[in-house]
This record gives sequence, C-alpha cells and structure tokens, in this order.
Amino acid sequence: MSDDIIAEIKRDYIYNLAKKGKRVDGRAFDEYRQIEVETGIIDSAEGSAKAKIGDTQVIVGIKMQPGKPFPDTPDQGAIITNVEFAPIASPSFEPGPPNENATELARVVDRGVRESGAIDLSKLCIKEGEDIWMVFIDVYVLDHDGNLMDASALGAIAALLNTNFPNERYELGKDAPLPIIDLPVAITAAEIDGEIILDPSLDEESIASTIITMITGKDDSLAGMQKSGTGPLTFDQLFHISDIVSKKAKDIRKKYLETS
Repeated sequence: MSDDIIAEIKRDYIYNLAKKGKRVDGRAFDEYRQIEVETGIIDSAEGSAKAKIGDTQVIVGIKMQPGKPFPDTPDQGAIITNVEFAPIASPSFEPGPPNENATELARVVDRGVRESGAIDLSKLCIKEGEDIWMVFIDVYVLDHDGNLMDASALGAIAALLNTNFPNERYELGKDAPLPIIDLPVAITAAEIDGEIILDPSLDEESIASTIITMITGKDDSLAGMQKSGTGPLTFDQLFHISDIVSKKAKDIRKKYLETS
C-alpha cells in the first residue's frame, strides 16, 4: 500500500472521528496531552528547562554575556532566540542551517517573551550606551509529535525563570536571579472540518486546514499570534479560540510556571 493511500486513510479516519466529537487518542477537543516541565537540567547554562507535551519534547538553554547595546536602545539589553531541529526528532528534519520552520518558531517564541514584557530590558543595562546583558534563548527540538510552538514557548519561559545573572564570572558583583515580570503562555488550536481542537498532534496538524497560536500574558493581553494554513476562520471560531486560550493559559501558567 502506497504512502499516499495510507495518508488518505489516516486523514479520513481523523475527519470522521472529529465529526463524532472524538480524537484518535481519546482526548476532548479542549484537552492537552500530558505536560511535563523540568528546570535546571544544563549545568553549564545560566538557566535551562525541558518541556514535554505528549511525545513532543524540547530543551531550552539560556546563556548570558555582556555586549554592546543597539544604537536606538542604549539603555536596554537584548534578547536573541534560536531554534535547532535535531535530525533525530523527526524524519522531516535535516542537518544544516535552520530552515524556514525553525526560523518561524524562533520568531514566535522571541515575540512572546519580548512583547509580553516578560523581561524588563532596562534591567539588563550595565552601563548606558556602553554595556548591556545579552540573553540568548536556545531551543533544541528533541522529539516532534505536533505542537512545537507551545512546547518551545513553555520551555523558554520556564528556562528564563531558572536563569541567574552570571555577575561573578564577569566581576560585576554577586550572581542574582533574572527578574521575570510576566509569564507568557502559548496555546495552539487547529481547525479540522469545522471543529476546533487544542494541542494538535503531528497527525492532526498534517490534515488541519488552519493552525493558530496565541500567546497571552498574565493579564490576558495578547503578546503574539501566528497563523498557518490556507483555511479561513469565522469570527465565531476566533472568539471561541480566544476564550479557551485564556482559560487554558491560566491553567498551564498556574500549574507549571507560578510554582517554578
């Protein structure tokens, strides 16, 4: 049996289940797979975390070092986010420079941290116009079974919560925790045959007409949004997604971040 026929059978199976209000793994439409967050897993990093959503797994490492400020922000530090897809994570990942998917993922994670104001960039200024702290957020995708956006964003903020200024190494005083102001959480929804499901698996992503990620802060303000796919969303669907994003983000934030 050819791969195309197998894919078509799988597609029809997922569609037919969705029409009955069901999913392949038995979850409700608004139910996430099991989430796990572990911090402090890389001794050589200023902060680190591992985030798992189902079988999707990422590791995030934070490095900090002094640098020069940008001319237009002489009193603010810098955030630089990178994503690397390990070839073992998925047959579709290949060795080499980051592809457009890795670049898109890095931008969404970066935007969530930056636009939510999770880090007060003025606190990263060492000497205005001369020296700042540069925060490098490095995301490594180890296993890909769908919803890399949420896992990567969750791993990033968990790692930042685990981060300390390496002041002693650079003779700038004692090490101290990186002050985190907000806790942005990404929630991803997929539209399949008119139904909206959260935390899509890789199979569900492969047949979804639209996938949308919303990143919100503690006050429900929107820090970032990313849509992929060619399918349209109605106003009713968008309002529905916005409502469940708010509720689910609060749950995840309380359980996995506010206790970190």
